[in-house]
Amino acid sequence: MQPISPIGVVRGGRRQVHEDGWGSVVSRIDLDPAVFDVSATSGLDAYSHIEVVFVFHLATRTCTGTQHPRGNTDWPLSGILAQRAPNRPNHLGVSVCGLAAVDGLTLTVHGLDAIDGSPVLDVKPYLPEFAPRGEVRGPAYAGELMRDYF
Repeated sequence: MQPISPIGVVRGGRRQVHEDGWGSVVSRIDLDPAVFDVSATSGLDAYSHIEVVFVFHLATRTCTGTQHPRGNTDWPLSGILAQRAPNRPNHLGVSVCGLAAVDGLTLTVHGLDAIDGSPVLDVKPYLPEFAPRGEVRGPAYAGELMRDYF
């Protein structure tokens, strides 16, 4: 397996972890010129959204079992793989966010739930054709958890 290294970093937006209100957050993804030629973003501006894989670089705890989502005991104990919490074994986040601008190797995004300094591992255009087909379901508490997220 080839080693995984950051290809860029999140700049701006939030500097501290906060669970809700990500929809209005504007930040940049500065892609590494040592990794990419400026042509790597050619055509990306045709997309309204991108998927970003990043590292929860400030996560200090790791869960390998169950926990209450966000520590809220009103919600059921759930396995870490049934959550999107940052304290997973590899501290990886995946997010779909709006793409506002592409300027060379700088991407301006909105609604990216990563904080300033988060290493970026990959960026992909969001294609609705990759979205789930058919009904999508989840536990009842998830709607409450996500109510103010974006």
